[in-house]
Amino acid sequence: MSEKHFSYSDTLLRDLADRVLDLARSAGATAAEVEASEGFGQSVNVRKGEVETIEFNKDKGVGVTAYLGQRRGHASTSDFSADALKRTVDKALAIARFTAEDDCAGLADADLLAQKVPQLDLHHPWDLPVDAAIELARTCEAAALAVDSRITNSEGAGVSVQESQFVYANSLGFMGGYPGSRHSLSCAVIAEDASGMQRDYWYTTAREAGDLDSPESVGRRAGQRTVRRLNARKLATRQCPVLFEAPLAAGLIASFVSAVSGGHLYRKSSFLLDSLGQQVFPSFMQIEERPFIVKGLSSAPFDSEGVATRDRDVVKDGVLQGYFLSTYSARKLGMKSTGNAGGNHNLIVPSTGESFAELLQKMSTGLLATELLGHGLNMVTGDYSRGVAGFWVENGVLAYPVEEITVAGNLKDMFMAIQAIGTDIDVRGSRRVGSILIERMTVAGN
Repeated sequence: MSEKHFSYSDTLLRDLADRVLDLARSAGATAAEVEASEGFGQSVNVRKGEVETIEFNKDKGVGVTAYLGQRRGHASTSDFSADALKRTVDKALAIARFTAEDDCAGLADADLLAQKVPQLDLHHPWDLPVDAAIELARTCEAAALAVDSRITNSEGAGVSVQESQFVYANSLGFMGGYPGSRHSLSCAVIAEDASGMQRDYWYTTAREAGDLDSPESVGRRAGQRTVRRLNARKLATRQCPVLFEAPLAAGLIASFVSAVSGGHLYRKSSFLLDSLGQQVFPSFMQIEERPFIVKGLSSAPFDSEGVATRDRDVVKDGVLQGYFLSTYSARKLGMKSTGNAGGNHNLIVPSTGESFAELLQKMSTGLLATELLGHGLNMVTGDYSRGVAGFWVENGVLAYPVEEITVAGNLKDMFMAIQAIGTDIDVRGSRRVGSILIERMTVAGN
């Protein structure tokens, strides 16, 4: 796939955005912003060697937000015709007329808008014919099934190829946009023996197909993770150290991001309320936001409001240095936008230097969590309780798999009880972190 597959050129999307802003001005809007976008892709899923689904997606849209002073209205359409664009602007203004005034509503501050847009190499088309995608999925699944004869069934393997582009513009004169891509390969299988059945999976995702793990390695990883869960036991209730495997550790960092994001803060619904400048992690811990990583999955030169992103230290020596704020939430808090409308950009949590094996040795005896089940976080209090599957560890070695247990604690205490962060950094999302060892949690079982 290549840029010729886009139905609209970047120039046309910019012209479209300009037309919408002109329509909004002519209709009486005091300010307006618009995003025009399109995307397309294909997904192929194979199960037990047979094609289950082949899906093609292609979509487009224009969203316009119109302001009448401090009143705000939003409308969107997938029709790019002149009549549809005018109707959409009229609907946005009609909504604004019936909306209560909000002194925090409005466009981003002009001095915060991006002036330069660095090239971050985010768009990598993948010319992958359907037949080739099917063979990749089959290869991946076959590698998983070949791991062990106890792998008796499959939930399938899939290949996804996606591209998109957008242009954002507002009546302050800002206009910017770029294309992007995201491709992935995944596999999930089921193993069975006298003890019962177990399931696990693995996946790889990247901007560029050449950066994906091989289908064979993804399949093998899925198969190995599944087989090792057979003969799982329950545990008696206890308190012990817990090691969160890297993909789960990224979830802990996601909970931290939510707790220090504007929406929770101005609603006073966060357990980290008023924590700016406070110690929230051990002094060895750093969290860095790096929006300009080339080919980064969450790289962006500006946020969804046109505010320039920037490199910054969110946590330095365990102390919280900054929140994650959009224009609206920043105004509610009497602060400035941090360029995080739409979320965080490539959070980096440096390792404390231990490999995964060394983390197991450091823990000595405790629980390795490899899968979390259910949703058990109270964002107001920080109370945390999740179902867990994983492994009991003795003398730094995996002793046996465990299931049907729960880990519980309070995130505020858990963050301060972090002992180490591994070198096994998971780079498949917007938060890059290795496995996290927490000194002590309650493990509830029999």
